[in-house]
Amino acid sequence: MRNTTLPTIIDVEASGFGAASYPIEIGIVRYDGAKWCKLLRPFASWVHWDSQAESLHGISQQMLQARGEDPYKVCVELNNFLGNTIVYSDGWVVDNPWLIKLYAAANVDMSFTCRALEYILTEPQMERWHDVKNSLVAEHNVKRHRASSDAMIIQQTYAKTIELTQG
Repeated sequence: MRNTTLPTIIDVEASGFGAASYPIEIGIVRYDGAKWCKLLRPFASWVHWDSQAESLHGISQQMLQARGEDPYKVCVELNNFLGNTIVYSDGWVVDNPWLIKLYAAANVDMSFTCRALEYILTEPQMERWHDVKNSLVAEHNVKRHRASSDAMIIQQTYAKTIELTQG
């Protein structure tokens, strides 16, 4: 593989799938391999909850109340971890609005920019993406749909598809 810098990947888990949903977990694997993941304690005004989403990610409302962190603190930590960088999401259409909702509710300016992963993928990478990702999920025995493991698999899929297409 060429000496390619890996993109910083972000993944957000949420309370549901629609517009009323809100972020409950954020996971990141930075370009240098550093990892960051936090559960968020919802704001009192954030009440939407979808049991189908819970069954997918396995995060309960009780877990968020017990182990979730203050959203303001999470925003500040996330800004410190990412600085003025670009992060990429394979679910930008939902992840970016959830990040905007979080930062607006916490009254904190987001220091980083979130972009769609497709922005940096080549056609040959896209053609191989799903097969490579599924293979890595099986290889790493990833069973849970959580932000930190999803971000790691996405970044590894990016690296492997680069290797296969630029070989």
